[in-house]
Amino acid sequence: MNVFPGGAELMLAAWIIEVLFGYPEWLYRRIRHPVVWLGNVIGGLELRCNKPQFGKNLRYVLGMATATFAVALAVIVGICVSLLMPASAMGFWVEAMIASSLLCCRGLHEHVAAVRDSLVKGNLAAARTAAGKIVGRETSGLSQERITSASTESLFENASDGVIAPLFWGALLGLPGIAAYKAINTLDSMLGHRDARYAAFGKFAARLDDVANFVPARLSGMLVAAASLKPEAFRVMWRDARKHRSPNAGWPESAAAGSLGVRLSGPRAYGETIADEPWLNANARSPEPTDLRGALALYRKAMALGCALLCVPVLAEFMR
Repeated sequence: MNVFPGGAELMLAAWIIEVLFGYPEWLYRRIRHPVVWLGNVIGGLELRCNKPQFGKNLRYVLGMATATFAVALAVIVGICVSLLMPASAMGFWVEAMIASSLLCCRGLHEHVAAVRDSLVKGNLAAARTAAGKIVGRETSGLSQERITSASTESLFENASDGVIAPLFWGALLGLPGIAAYKAINTLDSMLGHRDARYAAFGKFAARLDDVANFVPARLSGMLVAAASLKPEAFRVMWRDARKHRSPNAGWPESAAAGSLGVRLSGPRAYGETIADEPWLNANARSPEPTDLRGALALYRKAMALGCALLCVPVLAEFMR
């Protein structure tokens, strides 16, 4: 049984499993994915509760209730799974396998590598399709430069959201902690938009995600900067992280911009809306397709540092 104590050991085992095997495609075809299940619950609640005739205040309250229910459901399932696991090596590894499904270290690398390979081959159409799987904006009209930039930004934003943050909360609170974080992150990705439909209903979910990612995002930025061994990475991060539209994503993204010597973010299109976002590392050159090789190498080093950091409490517990 591993509910709260020993979370670091569980997360280290989960990370090893995910890096080695990922989430098997055959399993996804059979049962989908835990985040998909949770997304179906959130989507169903949103359709029933987020109606224009309810008014802004009521929609905010209903959005808060939806978020609370989704997080509570994830926590309860996590606790139940932990309690049901036998206190044995087999029980530990089964629980670690379940926790590994809530990480995307290997999967993220594979998605960005697919963009890199398509760009290097000069296949812009394939690169746009591959980028569309990880980038939260329309990619069909993006140039080679913007695909490279968007993929690099997504790589390091998701390094925090998809790897470091779930490991952080899982190390603190075990399987219930990582389940709660994935619920919060899924709520934000589905509801935390600023358009007319979600501005009120998703506001609480977006703020909850900001709080949950506050420490992990800054930790991720430090890991990226440290992995580069470049003082410029720290300088750019401290200077530009707060310029980002997100209070958290700017930390790993600006650290990556300084590490790679390129500019990231900047103006972008969301449908027909042009967002005049500031540049990160504005005076640097625009990224090129070959920079994705360096971005992936930097990502691997930063994740290795994160793994080493996670080993500290595991070794401390072992030495007791």
